[in-house]
Amino acid sequence: MKPSEYINEEELFNKAIRLLTEKFGPLETSRFLSITGKKRIESVKRHRQWQSNLDKENIFKAVFTK
Repeated sequence: MKPSEYINEEELFNKAIRLLTEKFGPLETSRFLSITGKKRIESVKRHRQWQSNLDKENIFKAVFTK
């Protein structure tokens, strides 16, 4: 495969899982895949912190005032 060619997502996923399993085994592969779920929680927390600093009245005024 040339560097500029892409494989479809399903094939990419299957190859990646196979390589991870061959290199680390099924347990460590599973652990690795579950790590990505933890980042989702952090992004939600970060988003909620960002929202807590917003001024609802200013936003409503900007959106609903002509």
